[in-house]
Formats: sequence, C-alpha cells, structure tokens
Amino acid sequence: MFSGIVEEMGVVRSLIRGTAQARLSLMARTVLEDLHPGDSVSVSGVCVTVTDVDESGFSVDVSTETLAVTTLGALVAGAAVNLERALKVNDRLGGHLVMGHVDGTGVLCERVQQGNTVLLTVDAPDSVLPYCVRKGSLTVDGVSLTINAVSEPRVRVAVIPHTVAVTTLGTVQTGNAVNLESDLIGKYVERLLHNSGRLPERAAPVIDRDYLRKHGLL
Repeated sequence: MFSGIVEEMGVVRSLIRGTAQARLSLMARTVLEDLHPGDSVSVSGVCVTVTDVDESGFSVDVSTETLAVTTLGALVAGAAVNLERALKVNDRLGGHLVMGHVDGTGVLCERVQQGNTVLLTVDAPDSVLPYCVRKGSLTVDGVSLTINAVSEPRVRVAVIPHTVAVTTLGTVQTGNAVNLESDLIGKYVERLLHNSGRLPERAAPVIDRDYLRKHGLL
C-alpha cells in the first residue's frame, strides 16, 4: 500500500529481459534507508518486490505481463522513475490509498503551463475512466493527483511546482505513455452496487480498428 507521495526520482541502471521475467536495476538514495529484499516499492506507480539492495541502489524482478501492460517495458538505462516505499501503519497519508496495481496506461495529449501550475490532460483507457470524477483522486506514474476535469476520454489534472520539481511529471511530454491507477474506493463501490443489483452490467466493448489502435494493438 502506498500514498502516491513520491520520495525521490531514481535512475534506471539496466533492464535485462529473460524468458519469464526481467530484472530491473535502479539507482536510488532516499528509499535505500531501511530497504531490504522482500520489501515493496512503487516504481512509477507499479508495485514491485525488492530482490537485491546495494550501496547505490536496488533491483527488482518484473513479470512479462507487467512489462506488457505498464510503461516499465519501455524503460532504458538512464531513464528517471518515481520511487516510493510502502507505507508503514503509523505513516501520515498525504496523498490517497494507492495499491500500485496499474489499471491501464494513458497517453499525455496536452501539457499547459498556467501560472506556476502545470495542467496535464491524459487520454485515459476504458479501464480507468469510469472511476474518474472531478475532485477525485488519480495516480499518474505513481503520483497522487486531484482530477480537475473529466471530458471522456480525457482527464485533466493540475501539478503544483513542488511535484513538477521532484517527480517525472516535470519532464513528461505530449505523446508519452503514463501509468494510471484509479481510486480504490470507487472500485469497491461499483462492486457492491453490482452485487446488489443496483448497477447494470457494462456493455461489451466493440472490437474495431479504433479500439485496437487505442489499446496499442495496431
């Protein structure tokens, strides 16, 4: 469990792919404090388990499924990533409850500077949109943000100067893919309504060229 409050930006040392999984090695400093093999860390919004720790960083194993459905599969040596250690029971919850289970990837379609704030508009997938509401929470590359507006399929968030300075959202550009995790509470509410018969089943998606293109299959 995480809060979406990034502790530091780490740097990719290497991503070595195997047949069943990959080994991701990262350079870090702050998160190394009290970090041990078996601990959970959020890497740009993806919960992974630490396998090795050394004096300048740590390594994690990443499944081929995770590489395929998140942005971790596109990482190269030298790339920056957002890092957060798992919450302790007595920690302050400065952001919102984040699981580190990415619901889908979106594409940044607009970046606008408005005063000292950066407005980011993301083209979000169907797996995320139903849980996006104005003033609700959305995790973008591991960063807890408040939704400013929803105009399907787009979601807009505002990023304050501090977040711009200390996370990868300061450099993300239009056309870049980002990891998205919707609010956990909304998912449970939907499930309870379905089970009580108060919410109809969602219609099956129409699988056409537009659908395949939007999901990166064309």
